[in-house]
Amino acid sequence: MPGQGLREGKEPRYQLGLQPKGFTDGKKIGKQTVVFHNRPVVLATASVAGPKEGKGPLGRYYDIVKEDTLFGERTWEKAEARLLEEAANLAVKKANLKTQEVDYLLAGDLLNQLIASNLAAREISIPFLGLYGACATMSEALTLAAVLVDGRYGKYALAAASSHHDSAERQYRYPTEMGNQRPPTAQWTVTGAGAALVGASGEGPVITCATVGTVVDIGLKDPNDMGSAMAPAAAETIWQHFQDTGRKPEDYDLIATGDLASVGKGIALDLLKKSGFHLGRNYTDCGVMVYDPSQDVQAGASGCGCSAIVFAGYLMKELAEGRIQRLLLVATGALLSPTSYQQGESIPCIAHAVAVENQRSVKGGAGIG
Repeated sequence: MPGQGLREGKEPRYQLGLQPKGFTDGKKIGKQTVVFHNRPVVLATASVAGPKEGKGPLGRYYDIVKEDTLFGERTWEKAEARLLEEAANLAVKKANLKTQEVDYLLAGDLLNQLIASNLAAREISIPFLGLYGACATMSEALTLAAVLVDGRYGKYALAAASSHHDSAERQYRYPTEMGNQRPPTAQWTVTGAGAALVGASGEGPVITCATVGTVVDIGLKDPNDMGSAMAPAAAETIWQHFQDTGRKPEDYDLIATGDLASVGKGIALDLLKKSGFHLGRNYTDCGVMVYDPSQDVQAGASGCGCSAIVFAGYLMKELAEGRIQRLLLVATGALLSPTSYQQGESIPCIAHAVAVENQRSVKGGAGIG
């Protein structure tokens, strides 16, 4: 439970720079956090967004904004695969590389059997690891890309995630043609894809550590209120990150959760406050950043593409221009499916945290490990 150790007056077991027992190379600290001593570099990112996303507050930060939701394809599912393929290829191109030079592609989406990612990987032809973390997939992909590069299992790894409003609605809820009324707690699945090329060396922000989340399920069953279901998972992972690393909220210029949107964001803040961590102006949620309230999106944005396009577009721009030195990206995911919902199951949730920092910040201040 978030904050249990703090309420009992316990100190974090491991502080910055300490080496836990059982890990002679010091690549894991605390209970759930891995440290990347070789500091993999985010060499380039790319974001491709749909028309609704392009009209939102962050529209100017996306590399490509599509004019319609089909992108010349016959189905929304094929259109989503096209999104992911374009984002992946563009990230590689921006790093002045060829796809043949990339060792791994780690990608995922919301669709059954990761079909959008599978179809995109077929065209990209990079050794492929498909991931499913629901809307937490971008943080999961970044974490595993950093693990592979830091461990010298490859020189380059491409992390990517995508979602499409219409394909997700058709699978999880109702076809968009039905025009069902949405409750205020519902979120609008982002049509977009983000990709990040992680390398062993070069210029760009570095990934210093990552906290792998545990599945948290508080018993909620409403698929139209995922923010409330995911908020405890986000709070749990953020709390554990601080416990493991010895860092505090003020050590980050920005902490960005994935897609809790307006409902879940407030719950996460309350949970962390009760645990002794007061997140202030250095906290936001990607789900409240993608759209303007006037765009009729109820509580805000969701989907694998939510944190993917915000990170690959806006947040990387902020890092590159020095307005952010240290970022903690905490993508969140509701691990439900149509099958689990039909069987009356509650919604298991997950959140993974990845610390991305400017190299000059790491060299000039206290790092981890």
